[in-house]
Amino acid sequence: MKKTIILFTIIISNLIFSQELNKDVENSIFSTQIGIAGIWFNNEAKITKNTVLRSEIGLSAGFWGGSYYEKKGFLLTPLLRLEPRYYYNIDRRLSKGKNIESNSANFFSLKSTFHPNWFVISNYDNVNIISDFSIIPTYGFRRNINKNFNYEFSFGLGYRYLYLKDAGYINNKSEIAPDLTFRIGYTF
Repeated sequence: MKKTIILFTIIISNLIFSQELNKDVENSIFSTQIGIAGIWFNNEAKITKNTVLRSEIGLSAGFWGGSYYEKKGFLLTPLLRLEPRYYYNIDRRLSKGKNIESNSANFFSLKSTFHPNWFVISNYDNVNIISDFSIIPTYGFRRNINKNFNYEFSFGLGYRYLYLKDAGYINNKSEIAPDLTFRIGYTF
């Protein structure tokens, strides 16, 4: 009987620990995040073991001021984003006993962002923006502060296309686009 209990304990513990060390990303995560440059609502949907597709909608912020302007200004404009993310170190974090809830890990991603000129919220009247589309490869990490709160940091360098013709210019323009993001969020 002792041998049966020991064998059963070994088999069960092997199954439990082998499953924990092969943890996948979460199936679906809904969260909201704020940062210096806006507020966003997003969802991360599992594609593969370590890959998610993050979809996001939000308001991006802009600020200006100085001696040229009569008063300081701000604006909020809509943002739409699709971002495949590869969380590459979930298993390693788990093996070291670190928190991996809500995909708390390092990642590589490809941010595809569109800023449409649908509306602008500003302290100035009649403010418009120039619509743009960007694709930026990024590296970042996401960490949990507690069960529901988290923070995220990412940076990258990519490509942006500005739709200047829509604003009355002769030609559209493409340029190199940096990305530096720090956000604090709440996971539902």
